[in-house]
Amino acid sequence: MTEQRQKLDRQTLGLDQGLPLEVTGNDPQSLQQGIQMLMDIEAIKQLKHAYFRCIDTANLEELGTLFHQDVLVHFVGGTYEWTVNGRKDYLANIQYAFNKASVGHHNGHQPEIRLLSETEAVGVWYLADNMWLLNHNAKTYGTALYWDRYVKEDGRWLIRETRYERLYEINETGHEPKLSSHYLAVHGTELPG
Repeated sequence: MTEQRQKLDRQTLGLDQGLPLEVTGNDPQSLQQGIQMLMDIEAIKQLKHAYFRCIDTANLEELGTLFHQDVLVHFVGGTYEWTVNGRKDYLANIQYAFNKASVGHHNGHQPEIRLLSETEAVGVWYLADNMWLLNHNAKTYGTALYWDRYVKEDGRWLIRETRYERLYEINETGHEPKLSSHYLAVHGTELPG
């Protein structure tokens, strides 16, 4: 996949767009608009943090509430490329990734969020993750850049598009962690068969 990689710059990630984060006057309306922008950015941060929490705890019910019904998902890893259209298909596909024989650890850091309008925004997140597939004695870990598009509907921000591309990915086999706690063993999805 190395030859097919795009340059991950401000333009590709959508950060060259957006409203300036500033208050243009001292009047109450200008101050209120500035506060609203900050509240929207915070709401988007909380949305993405909930996403990471929900995938690592296999909380598919809540995870579904974070996405627009027509969400576009496109993830490019070192050994895979995954594209899904629609919340229903995303949830149907992701449910088996966070199963009783897996351990997930995903952290999103350093958000760069730009509001495009009162109801649209883009955001970039730096991902650091670990994923163990215990039934395959395998571990994948690395970093990626997520870039998302958000929409605000009925007063709530939702993920409309989410993409990531790995900066690096390491895949190891023969790695069997000695777990003293394993949340997904109890709450993860049951694997078929």
